[in-house]
Amino acid sequence: MTLSTGAKLSHYEILEPIGAGGMGEVYRARDIKLEREVAIKVLPEELSRDRERLRRFEREAKLLAALNHPAIAIFTHSRKRAARVSS
Repeated sequence: MTLSTGAKLSHYEILEPIGAGGMGEVYRARDIKLEREVAIKVLPEELSRDRERLRRFEREAKLLAALNHPAIAIFTHSRKRAARVSS
């Protein structure tokens, strides 16, 4: 799922793409509720149906959630189903 600048994904507004790789696309976004910038990682649809890839994605999320340092991202949310994207 490629997201365009300005698109809304749940309560996040996409600001710009950061990068892409084998496990998905990463975007700089704004959390509208908490009024802060975040990074959002989105798995491609075909990988979201692969149980092993989902396990790896969830393992990565748990590792990120366990870290606590001002220079390291905080993991806050995971969705197993596609969220509604609006422009």
